[in-house]
This record gives sequence, structure tokens and C-alpha cells, in this order.
Amino acid sequence: MQTLFKNIKGDRLIWAIAALLAIFSFLPVYSAASNLVNVGGGNTFSYFVKHFMHLFLGFTIMFGVHKIPYRYFRGLSMVMIPVVLVLLVVTMLQGTTIEGANASRWIQIPIVNMSFQTSTLAAVVLMVYVARYMSKIQDQNITFVESILPLWVPVFLVLILILPANFSTAAIMFVMAVMLVFLGGYPIRYLAVIIGSGIVALILFVLVAKAFPEVMPNRIDTWMSRIDNFSNGEDTEADYQIEKAKIAIASGGVQGVGPGKSIQKNFLPQSSSDFIYAIIVEEYGLIGGFFLMILYMWLLFRIVIVAQKSETIFGKLLVLGVGLPIVFQALINMAVAVELFPVTGQTLPLISSGGTSIWMTCLAIGIILSVSAKREEDKDKENKEDNPLEILSEAI
Repeated sequence: MQTLFKNIKGDRLIWAIAALLAIFSFLPVYSAASNLVNVGGGNTFSYFVKHFMHLFLGFTIMFGVHKIPYRYFRGLSMVMIPVVLVLLVVTMLQGTTIEGANASRWIQIPIVNMSFQTSTLAAVVLMVYVARYMSKIQDQNITFVESILPLWVPVFLVLILILPANFSTAAIMFVMAVMLVFLGGYPIRYLAVIIGSGIVALILFVLVAKAFPEVMPNRIDTWMSRIDNFSNGEDTEADYQIEKAKIAIASGGVQGVGPGKSIQKNFLPQSSSDFIYAIIVEEYGLIGGFFLMILYMWLLFRIVIVAQKSETIFGKLLVLGVGLPIVFQALINMAVAVELFPVTGQTLPLISSGGTSIWMTCLAIGIILSVSAKREEDKDKENKEDNPLEILSEAI
């Protein structure tokens, strides 16, 4: 165990936050697993073991990635963008539909017989790619036209392939990409053109999808109904999920009903993933809900600290690019549960069940830790060079 801790590098507080979130997740996931048992059969312990294996593999990914010098991610992003595009095309061509809506989000991995959500991998790869490009042009005067092909064409290709099946993920990725290029110093007048182009492209997609629903199975009606239900404030059958989530939160009060004693987990769909925050508040009250929120805010603070301490532009943008979406997604998930935001289907990072979400969150955290580990390594070298005893001991 001591050998393991010695090999752990990077920001120790980020390691601690990730571990706390993972440990905390076991109780609500195990509690909400009873709903999965009612739907898919099996027993709650099997879902508990499955969640444990997902987290174990996730932390293995985190440990392995944080050992890779972060400068290598610059080149890897160039290699992975074409791979991601191919995976997204394969995913889209599977043509899975649910009640006529395009739900092609997963591909099946044949050997291990597991499903994988390609859009989550695309999100991490795209942020690394954007960070690489922005760091590359940092000291150059790039015109808008010169940035279209190397920067915005890959971004929009990825978003177009994700959009039909997963609007919320595509929207979050677009917002995060725009935020990252803004932080990287991209001219605001160019950004205005990109944002306007994105809005026009979305409107055209909606019009085409509405005009040819047979040719392009889509989730337009689902998106619009969710937005309408959120904006009109009226309770309808379509509001079933959010109403059950609100009942769960109201039942929790300040201290909660106690671990495993949730009632709404038996009625709330996706109680172990999309709406797990409502179950947490029901069982652990506002205390548990605020504790979780504080952990994510603490993670955000450490991400900013790591970015600020990085000595390269790429390191700074890389940390912000893969780190901010984690906290942003967590806040959206919480906002949906309390009806501050329309239903999106976004999971709660490191808390919700689901292998792909956990693995890609751990991948992103591993990249952040790689940047902070490089800072520690450079600091150790400086201390070693300043210490004559260290130099003498090496010479001997």
C-alpha cells in the first residue's frame, strides 16, 4: 500500500475529492439499484459489484493516465480525432430508435460484450484537441479563415454526429469549446460568428428533421416537449420524472430519511443515474446535497489552481478544457433534479452508475493530475539542484 501511495503523483486534494465522490456513490447506487432489479432482474448486490468494477477500472485508467507526461496528449489528440469521428459514424449507423426517436448513443464491444457511449470519449478528445490548437497559435496572428479548417471543422463534425441522438451532450460540448477558445485568447468577434453559425446550423437541422422525419429519425419532439414542459410550469404526464424527483427532494428535508430508505427510488426512472441526486437528497437531506455540491466546488477550485500553476499555455488550457466540463455537468444534473433546468439526461460524475461516464471522468481527471504531476516533478528538480547534499549523494 505504501508503494502505491508513493507512485501517486499530482494534486493530492484532487485524488482525495475523486476518492470521496467514488466512496460516497456506493450507498445511493446500491439503494437505487432496487429499481434496476424491478426493471432488468437480478439482485441489488450484483449492481453494487458492477458499480465497484466500473470505479475500479476508472481509477486504474486515472492512475495510468496521470503517469503519462501531459505533453504527449498534444499529439494523441491529433490521432484520436479521426478515430472518434469513425466511432461516432459507426454509432450513428447502428440506427437504434426508441419510439421513433434516434437513440444511437452506444456501440457494443464484441469481446467483452459491453456497451460504450462514444460521445463521452469524443468530448474529452475534442477538448484536448482544442487546447492543443489554441496553445499552438498563442503567439501568432491567425485570421478567422485560417482557423476554420484546423479548429472549427473538427469541432462541428463531432457535434453534428452527436447532435441527432444526444442534443444535451452536443450543446454542452459546444459551450465548453467556445469557453475554452475564449480563455485561450480567440478574438471575440470571431467567436460571435461561430456562435451565430452554430445557432443557424441548429435551426436548419431542426427544420430538416421536421420536414423529413422518416429519413432522419430524431429526438426533436423530445427536446421541444422538455423545453415546453419546463417553461410553461404546468404538470403533465411528460413531467413524471421531474415531479417524482421533486417529491423525493421534499421528502428528504434537512437530515433525510436515512440510507436506503428512499421511497421514490421505486417510482423514479433513472434513479441510479440521471436522477440520483434526488435520491441522495431524499436519503441524506439537504446536508448530503450540500456536501456533494461542496465537493464539486472544491474540485473546481483545485482545477483552477492546477491550471494557474502550470507553466505552459497548453497545460493551462488542457486542465480547464477537460476539468470544467466535469463540474459543469454536475451542476446541470443537480439543476435538473430541482427543476432549475430542463431534463437533459446528463449523469452525476463519479456518482451515477454507468461505466462509460465513470471511465471518461476518470480519464479527464487523470489528464489534470498529469499536468499537476509535471509541476511537482519540476519543483522537486529545482529543490534537488539547490540542495548540495543531494548533489553530493548522487556523485558518491
